[in-house]
Amino acid sequence: MKAIVCPRYGPPDVLQLKEVEKPTPKDSEVLIRVHATTVTTGDCEFRSLNLPLTWRLLVRIGFGLRRPRKKIPGQELAGEIESVGSSVRRYKKGDPVFAATGFRLGAWTEYTCLPEKGLIAIKPANISYEEAAAIPVGGLHALHLLNKAKIQSGQKVLIIGAGGTVGTIAIQLAKSFGAEVTGVDTAVKLDMLRSIGADYVIDYAREDFTKNAETYDVILDMVGKSSFSACVRSLKERGIYLLGNPGLSQQVRGLWTMMTSGKKVVGGMVSYSAEDLVFLKELAEAGKIRPIIDRSYSLEQIAEANRYVETGQKIGNVVITV
Repeated sequence: MKAIVCPRYGPPDVLQLKEVEKPTPKDSEVLIRVHATTVTTGDCEFRSLNLPLTWRLLVRIGFGLRRPRKKIPGQELAGEIESVGSSVRRYKKGDPVFAATGFRLGAWTEYTCLPEKGLIAIKPANISYEEAAAIPVGGLHALHLLNKAKIQSGQKVLIIGAGGTVGTIAIQLAKSFGAEVTGVDTAVKLDMLRSIGADYVIDYAREDFTKNAETYDVILDMVGKSSFSACVRSLKERGIYLLGNPGLSQQVRGLWTMMTSGKKVVGGMVSYSAEDLVFLKELAEAGKIRPIIDRSYSLEQIAEANRYVETGQKIGNVVITV
């Protein structure tokens, strides 16, 4: 089978399309024929190690000091069950599914194995494989963070980096919870943000939201480049600051903020479940969330797709058709 292999850390050109052995599912695994996957900012960061020093060290410890131990990258996919292990009961051959591969990676390929009880669910019936592949990473992370805030109808939510993989789903989730949503991103993404439900949009290059006297019940920061103290000041008295991609200093300052004020800062460890993926499936089928796809590439164009994602200009998601 064909797969994208990453033999070493580096620029997009290190990625190689190779013929590799087709995997065989273990007793508790399913073999998925991949129809679509994605390239996320996180994929590019794993490949290039273009990360803050602390995170770079953690990635090397977890995924390989000198070169990646897991040679096939990719964190999410949609496809069809090709076969199942002897003890699998939830799925059968032919089932359409979508999934997050987590730390196993391995989505940039024609076939991959995942545990039956992993982050896998039946694909939403009303969307394509390409659209379904663009839900798990952004959807699970957005849902995890927003659930921490326990958003109530009528609350004001601001999302920084609203036009990316996580942000586009977060806007739609917050709206489904009844919130008034403001999206912050570049000017080219603002029309898209309005189209998926944002009540207000801000071009961060033209306006500093921390200086407009508005306050919010929840601020979700997916970029991590805004002033920490200014964001905290923009929260209401019992507001919650959600750190989508926190650095060590932000987490330390978050603890101090919670010790010295009524405001809450949430970041750090994350946990997802297959039930969360089923919840996202139901929202998609109800028309409450839809993935935004900027560009589609073939598996052979994976390096080009990585280069585009690294420009920081993608709107929503970049999909790979397999």
